[in-house]
Amino acid sequence: MSEPTLPVGGGFLWEPAGSREQMAPEHFSDEQRQMASAGRDFSEQEIRPRIREIETKKAGLIPELLRKAGELGLLMVDIPTEYEGLGLGQTTSMLLAEQFSSIGSFSVSLGAHTGIGTMPLVYFGSDAQKRAYLPDLGTGRKLAAYALTEASSGSDALAAKTRAERTPDGKRWILNGTKQFITNAGFADLFTVFAKVNGDQFTAFLVDRTAPGLTIGPEEHKMGIRGSSTCALTFENTPVPVENMLGEIGRGHKIAFNTLNIGRIKLGIGTIGACKAALEISARYAKERAQFGKPIGSFGLVGSKLAEMALTTFVGETIGYRTTGLVDGRLERARTDGERVDAIEEFSIEASLIKVYGSEAFNYCADEAVQVHGGYGFIEEFQPERLLRDSRINRIFEGTNEINRLIVPATILKRALKGQNPLLPHSMMLRQQLGKGMVPPRPEGDLGVERQVAEFCKWIALYVLSVVAETYQAKIADEQEVLGDVADMILRVYALDSVVQRVRQIETGANTARKAVARDMLTAFAPRAYGQVLHTGRHVLMDICDEPTLGGHLSALSSLRMDWPSKVIAAKRRLASAVLAADGYPLA
Repeated sequence: MSEPTLPVGGGFLWEPAGSREQMAPEHFSDEQRQMASAGRDFSEQEIRPRIREIETKKAGLIPELLRKAGELGLLMVDIPTEYEGLGLGQTTSMLLAEQFSSIGSFSVSLGAHTGIGTMPLVYFGSDAQKRAYLPDLGTGRKLAAYALTEASSGSDALAAKTRAERTPDGKRWILNGTKQFITNAGFADLFTVFAKVNGDQFTAFLVDRTAPGLTIGPEEHKMGIRGSSTCALTFENTPVPVENMLGEIGRGHKIAFNTLNIGRIKLGIGTIGACKAALEISARYAKERAQFGKPIGSFGLVGSKLAEMALTTFVGETIGYRTTGLVDGRLERARTDGERVDAIEEFSIEASLIKVYGSEAFNYCADEAVQVHGGYGFIEEFQPERLLRDSRINRIFEGTNEINRLIVPATILKRALKGQNPLLPHSMMLRQQLGKGMVPPRPEGDLGVERQVAEFCKWIALYVLSVVAETYQAKIADEQEVLGDVADMILRVYALDSVVQRVRQIETGANTARKAVARDMLTAFAPRAYGQVLHTGRHVLMDICDEPTLGGHLSALSSLRMDWPSKVIAAKRRLASAVLAADGYPLA
């Protein structure tokens, strides 16, 4: 029997719904659950009791906690075993990151160290560089930071002005320039710094904190994640040994963008962990707080909030771990660092989607936690106030959500033009079929309606994307508003496709209560996702098409209109009851 084909980035758009088994929490191994338990225990015992100290930036506290985490092996999950790490894969790494997410300041510091701080070395470092640094980074003896952003180059990272010139003897690089908003800068021992060789070749360097001419600026005072360290770095004729260049001259963009892909997945799943924390404190408060003679959780609109928070969390968790499973599946087959980088880059579309979804989901859940708590949610001594402040940065971190939205359709179209995905022939096929009045048939077996709805969403998104590409052609990059709408459609397709398959997988298990909750999640989510895709698709076409062609395009989409009895309110009421019974996320 031949080995099944590997999934490709964006493949959910043309592969039939439910055609592949996907990674989900129900598939976590005992080792992964043990790692998560260790992280959760550390968070509860070491971090949560010190929230106030963390928020006031108590000197040395975050580094102390990171080193304690390192002593327990919590910083070495991503580091290969040959460099004294655990080498446990992306799913385990993200599951562990989720356990720290409710304390934003520590979570950001940890993620900056284990993610964007360490990953450039893991994937792009030479053997000598890895042996020199990774054992210490894995134990917390040394802490890391990532220096990319500058005052004039945030989203446009390649516009960096920091320069690197080689000395005449060829033994050192001399760095000059300034980096801004660098997480962990106040205590990091090692910086991955991006500079332009000869003013135009974007390149990465490993710079030690003790390097002459490196100055660490004062701590920034921020709206949220107040306990994390954020400083500027200034390089004035800073010498860097030639062997500390990371990767190749002029290939720094490869390091920067793929490191950000990992960071986006970690941030996306981390924010879903924070959603669970927001839901937990809201559920408990809704049971304790009484108004009009009964707990506020018994009121329909409060229960609806709890249900929506649970549903939002379920969707994010589902697409997040599906994404880590996709990456791990490729990494398991990779034999070289280059193949490992390709494995990460392959799923850059999914990385951007989970980053956008997770960051906006957390903002929603934190805001609703404040609302459930009423006036108390606005008071500093209650948790919702901090969660809401901390949530805001995530839509800026790891590339703004606007940039990530643009990445999604741009990457899909770029790969299609290179023949790296079947988008073009598949889009042509479905347009021909719609022209003949043919639509995706309802699959036989379980969840037939929902699987058909997912297929309808795929056809709508692909149809609209093809019309957009046909309309604007080479000038498509200038149509950011349209691309943003298309990205939102694609995000809903990924979410619905993932949720349908996860629920199918859950329904093959033996836990009846879990099956019921999962089915209610799908019942509540499918009509909304479908409605958003159809509505957005129609309005994109109305905006970009002229009158002679608009009618035909809208008619094609109308053939994909579908209505079915969904009973969303009843499903959400059951979800609210499940949340209250579980004191939080009901599928934990």
